Amino acid sequence: PARYFDTRTTEPVSFFLSGLEELLSWQPNSNDDFNVSSVPLARRQPPLHSSRPRTLVCHDMRGGYLEDRFIQGSATRNPYVFYHWRYIDIFVYFSHHTVTIPPVGWTNAAHRNGVPVLGTFITEWTDGEKLCEAFLAGGTEAYRAVGEQLARIAQHYGFDGWLVNMENTLSAAAVGNLPPFLRHLTARVHGAVPGGLVIWYDSVVQDGALRWQNELNQDNRVFFDACDGLFTNYNWKEEHLERSRGLAGQRHADVYVGVDVFGRGDVVGGGFDTNKSLRLIRQHGLSAAIFAPGWVYEHLGEENFLNNENKFWGLLAEYLPTHSICTLPLATSFSLGMGTSRFLDGQEEEAGPWYDLSAQELQPLYPEREGRLSTSCCLRDAWCGGSSLRVQGAIPPGEDRLAVRLFSLQMPAPPKLFLTLLYKLEGPHPEGLTVALELTTGESCHDGSVTPLPEPNGWHHPRFLPAPPPGLAKLLAACDRSSHGWTSRCYELELPGCSLRDLSLLVSRPEPGPQETPFSCLLGEVRVLDAASVAAAPPQVQSVVASQLWWQ
Repeated sequence: PARYFDTRTTEPVSFFLSGLEELLSWQPNSNDDFNVSSVPLARRQPPLHSSRPRTLVCHDMRGGYLEDRFIQGSATRNPYVFYHWRYIDIFVYFSHHTVTIPPVGWTNAAHRNGVPVLGTFITEWTDGEKLCEAFLAGGTEAYRAVGEQLARIAQHYGFDGWLVNMENTLSAAAVGNLPPFLRHLTARVHGAVPGGLVIWYDSVVQDGALRWQNELNQDNRVFFDACDGLFTNYNWKEEHLERSRGLAGQRHADVYVGVDVFGRGDVVGGGFDTNKSLRLIRQHGLSAAIFAPGWVYEHLGEENFLNNENKFWGLLAEYLPTHSICTLPLATSFSLGMGTSRFLDGQEEEAGPWYDLSAQELQPLYPEREGRLSTSCCLRDAWCGGSSLRVQGAIPPGEDRLAVRLFSLQMPAPPKLFLTLLYKLEGPHPEGLTVALELTTGESCHDGSVTPLPEPNGWHHPRFLPAPPPGLAKLLAACDRSSHGWTSRCYELELPGCSLRDLSLLVSRPEPGPQETPFSCLLGEVRVLDAASVAAAPPQVQSVVASQLWWQ
């Protein structure tokens, strides 16, 4: 069927639903198994429902369902990817189809990095009016059926809820049923999806007129009160923020102030000036909804996309609170889910472009210090997947080391840890330059409770293991060897009763010098493992079934 498979190649594709009839007649179907997310939402700190302001990203690109619709990947050159997951709280996949089901690659990539994903339920123009009249103007049965279906769809495909956007006028009967519909949908989504969310877009007001308010006010508050949050329109000024903050009260983090990166209309700042908008939003303690950050790709072109993307998010970083990993194992090869080749064990396995967001690995922080440090993606060389992480910087004069923070952690340390590192130094570098991992711990190294992040005060340098411990030779095979120019290192560390805070890359020279020491290093893989669970036998795979085979 064309909905589930590309008519040209027969490959499985992600899809949307058009109109009320398709939504109400939707049923799970064996053809759509491909479209079900296989990655559960990873836990992280702080949780979404903490009171700190959040960052929502709304991805809207050329109508959606582009190369990202190919569930098993495609041979796309220079595709659009998003990888600054540590800096955001919610990802929305937006299109102008009635029911936008997020392509499963996005859900898998976001979930692996702890970010929930919302689809979009949208009605627009005269068709939208008719659709709303059909399900909202009648009795409770009609709107409850729509709410049930939307919750079932999110649960079935494994994403986390909905952005609801009604960009058309509503009759008095329809707008009267809108708050109860939103309450019903929100309750059903919460029941069907752990941590599920429903967010309302600032469009219709309580008398049914289509009037964008650019703020939370008495005209749209009734919808805000009926769901998990409000995503405001983009043409706000500072007084709108002040009023929104005053009216939201305790729920200030549930007001997502819209920022259009394309800068359309009368906005504070878009493009590389988006930070001006973020600064004001954060001054008022509100959340931000960054709309169409694909501007970097669409407006500036795909050739230099990765550099421009790092510049864009680097300018916003001071206004984006980051998130901490709170479970082990932590393992990543930094792959973005795309590349110009595929690598395995440091060797090119297959040349040619590829794009598969489900294959994106856990992404780090991307620290930048003007002139002193940069982290970026390297597509030319990798240990596994399509890319490695390039860390370039300089050890400053008078110092003998530089620590580059890769991940923020927030969890009690198990009694014993194993760490592994694969790296490659690029270009000429001075003799004696060493690369290792460093862990920092919080104040307390006695009780195992997770407390709010204090300033880390313990810097721990794990003990180098020249050979893997007995029984772990398979997992930690390469503890002290080089392969295709990559150096492999294993370490162990015992930190009973400590709470882990940061995982950093430590670049050192033998002693401080009057000059700086520049370096460029590729990271191919980093792992932090709980020694006890590594030693345990892995669970056996049960009842394997193969279906939908296509022989070539």
